[in-house]
Amino acid sequence: MSADDRRYVDALQSVRHTLDRFRGCSDQEKELLRRDLSQLQNMETKLTSGRVEIVVFGEISTGKSALINALVGKAVTQVDIQGGWTKEIWHVAWEGAGYRIPGLADSEVVLIDTPGINEVGGADRGEMAQDTARQADVILFVIDSDMNETEYSALMSLANVNKPIIVVLNKIDQYSPRERERLEEILNERLAGIIPPESIVETAAQPKEVEYIIQQADGTERSEWRTPPPKVEDLKLRLLEVLEEDGLGLLALNAAMYAADKSDRVASLKVKIREHRANQTIWSFAVVKATAVAVNPAPVFDVLGGSAVDIAMLRALAHIYGIEMTWSNIEKLATSILQAAGWTITAELGTHALSSVVKTLTLGWGTVLTAVPQGGAAGYGSYIVGKAAKYYFEHGASWGDEGPKTVVKRILEETDKKSVVQDLKEEIQKKLHLNRHSGSGS
Repeated sequence: MSADDRRYVDALQSVRHTLDRFRGCSDQEKELLRRDLSQLQNMETKLTSGRVEIVVFGEISTGKSALINALVGKAVTQVDIQGGWTKEIWHVAWEGAGYRIPGLADSEVVLIDTPGINEVGGADRGEMAQDTARQADVILFVIDSDMNETEYSALMSLANVNKPIIVVLNKIDQYSPRERERLEEILNERLAGIIPPESIVETAAQPKEVEYIIQQADGTERSEWRTPPPKVEDLKLRLLEVLEEDGLGLLALNAAMYAADKSDRVASLKVKIREHRANQTIWSFAVVKATAVAVNPAPVFDVLGGSAVDIAMLRALAHIYGIEMTWSNIEKLATSILQAAGWTITAELGTHALSSVVKTLTLGWGTVLTAVPQGGAAGYGSYIVGKAAKYYFEHGASWGDEGPKTVVKRILEETDKKSVVQDLKEEIQKKLHLNRHSGSGS
């Protein structure tokens, strides 16, 4: 097996492995990744069939569509003199390309037209064009004069995708020989180290009509306007050189890079979704604990009830991160975090103790006086426990080299206690106000 064949097999396995990762996503993740999944499935088809994609990229009115027509040899895309007509991605089979991936019977070369990068109101279409460029194997970047700032910026962005780029200087028939020579000098200087000179190619995809003076048999002359044939032979030659040189290896490299990008996106999205759900869960349980402790007139149940809330919170967090833990292990985790929290939990219990004395002496009516501070302390303690557990689950049910004390200490340093407690107090007050049976409503 040749090196290119091995790369091809590895790339196909990479794409299929990433597809398996998609299948292992939750329903919520699959919904958010639906477009990515479709693109990756398309990449698998592209790789197995040997479909080489050449995307035509550039500003409006540079002649992208006309260039495709000239390469294919017939009018397969519309050309509007006003420019900016292309609203969607167009795929055109280039049957006359004269190239096939060796060993793949269904191999074909496809030309892709995209919306102009500077089209007014075309933000979504511009993003669509960028996505298409990332999936393609070769990029044609069409210009019709010296590059402006928008074109140069777009080209620099594309240069980072590590794919062959051919800069096409189109409409060359509109320039005099001296102007053409000057343009060549400017582009070679501007793109030095980015695009090799052999990949800056001149074309005239839709030449302007030229007046011909015809000498007739009787010696008289007549004028006739004709449209010269498109000048795209140099571009065809350069494209075939690129494909013949890289061929299957180019297709494989592109597919492998694309699969890696999608795999990273799956991982990143999972992290974001879990992060959001975990933070919501921690806050929800902190509010529940704060409110439950605040409205509980029986002091003996304050700490016991609060502990049950913490255990339930850790169980919910473990589920979010896909980690199976027994109730016994959850309790041990909660205990280790509480011990690591040290003075924070001591302060919370101190508030509990003081509030419990008031409750006991007032036969429960002290709830009105102690609800907000007691609940705020309880909720803050639960919040810290949740944040520490979140770190533990994020790292695969492990404290790593740091240990719970180091993790809890850092969380305490990074947490704005006043802000958290104040937010918890506001939540308690809302719920006490809504609950007329709480003993402090109204």
